[in-house]
Amino acid sequence: MQNKEKTVFGVRFLARAAVIAALYVVLTYLAGLMNLAYGPVQFRFSEALTVLPFLFPEAVPGLFVGCVVSNLLSPYGVLDLVVGSAATLLAALWTAKCRSRFLAPLPPVVCNAVLVGAMIAWYEAGAGAGFPAAFAYNALTVGAGEAAVCCALGLPLLKVLRERGVAPAAAE
Repeated sequence: MQNKEKTVFGVRFLARAAVIAALYVVLTYLAGLMNLAYGPVQFRFSEALTVLPFLFPEAVPGLFVGCVVSNLLSPYGVLDLVVGSAATLLAALWTAKCRSRFLAPLPPVVCNAVLVGAMIAWYEAGAGAGFPAAFAYNALTVGAGEAAVCCALGLPLLKVLRERGVAPAAAE
């Protein structure tokens, strides 16, 4: 007799995580073709997916892996591979803990504004006297782009997934 209990890393979990990772990569590269994926002014379409941990735990590893692969082409090199991917992982873990779908965009906005904003500021100005101004500018522009994508694309995505019955019934 087969065990019908859900496993943490079952086939559905891994398949959904892989699809989310692949979508993240494709959408990031699409934004990259329009020069919107990297830099102080970002409008990564893939960041709309960062609200998915609110509904699906498997979105956490999917987003992280997708971000790692996407950041392989980053002009910031290994720095973005580490810091940018860490920002996405931290945001995904925090989003999974949100109690309202309307708060789901907040973790990606805050994590990316602070971590990616600091990374770009350090890349541009180093640790010198210009860092605070560069950080303020980059945190504002990265955060604004993240907020636009997460609110304009991510929140409607959550609503559609719930209305179509793709999301768990208990999701608000």
